[in-house]
Amino acid sequence: MKNVVVIGGGSWGTAFARLLADRDCSVTLATRSADDVAAIRATGHNPRYSPQVDLNGVEATTIDAAPIESADLIVVAVPSHAFGEIVSALPGRAPVLSLTKGLDPASGERLSTLVQGRSVAVLSGPNMVEEIAAGLPGVAVIASTDETLALELQELINSVVFRVYVNSDVLGVELCGAAKNVIALAAGGVDGLRLGDSAKAAIITRGLYEMSRLGAAVGADPETFAGLAGMGDLVVTCWHATGRNRRAGELIARCRTPDEARAEIGQVVEGLTTAPVLRELSRRVGVELPITEGVCAVLDGRPLSELAGCLMGRRPTDERSSGSRVPAAR
Repeated sequence: MKNVVVIGGGSWGTAFARLLADRDCSVTLATRSADDVAAIRATGHNPRYSPQVDLNGVEATTIDAAPIESADLIVVAVPSHAFGEIVSALPGRAPVLSLTKGLDPASGERLSTLVQGRSVAVLSGPNMVEEIAAGLPGVAVIASTDETLALELQELINSVVFRVYVNSDVLGVELCGAAKNVIALAAGGVDGLRLGDSAKAAIITRGLYEMSRLGAAVGADPETFAGLAGMGDLVVTCWHATGRNRRAGELIARCRTPDEARAEIGQVVEGLTTAPVLRELSRRVGVELPITEGVCAVLDGRPLSELAGCLMGRRPTDERSSGSRVPAAR
């Protein structure tokens, strides 16, 4: 797998292209913007996203011109709303590694299920782009039902600064990657209202429980939610100062609209797209997710301060109970 095309010139795609180049891969970074391509070729950096990343040795081109058909591996690092369109048009038969954390907003499906006619794996974990781009240690998990592919990718990517584990629970890993962004919006709301670290820790803990309960309902492995893609990614996403989803929740708590928060951050905030899709999934399988429902209510215009009071005022139950169930959609 020496010839790799990374589709998506955002922060994570840019940083991951560098990571692969450092593993002696021949890497092409493919983006929609011809202007971005010109800038990368001229400067050896991506000035719009992760400008600190050295892209010398990485070929930049537009998606239409990328050598996808001859690639050994295609890495897809695009927003969830664009994922289906990208993978449905891929030529050749090279396997796909997805870096996108979300659900398909059009169908509600997991993103890996949109990849047809080729093997697919997903990479997830507590990876803040700024830290990976700076060469700080990172750890991730690669999930695939194709064990051979997972092991090949592990060998390709694993290094002394980026440790990689494998996991066969694709469903659980993808669900964690989607749900943690929604919980991070709520954690950011706690920050915005200055409710304190105790309240924030409670949101994270109960959020993990929500994620686990939903995972159990759809057949995911419970251990996945205690691992890197679950608890690991949830904690860093909810606590890191520059995390987009946490930051968006904080801005919304300080009276920005979701669109204003998105514009101020200047990059994709996956939780804003995922929240209503996750809510629909939970209702379909009959599992109540109070935090997710609350996030959606705020995105629909309900005051966050009012929601916080409602969550605290819910009837107390046994911590280990499965929580209220709602009728599954028929």
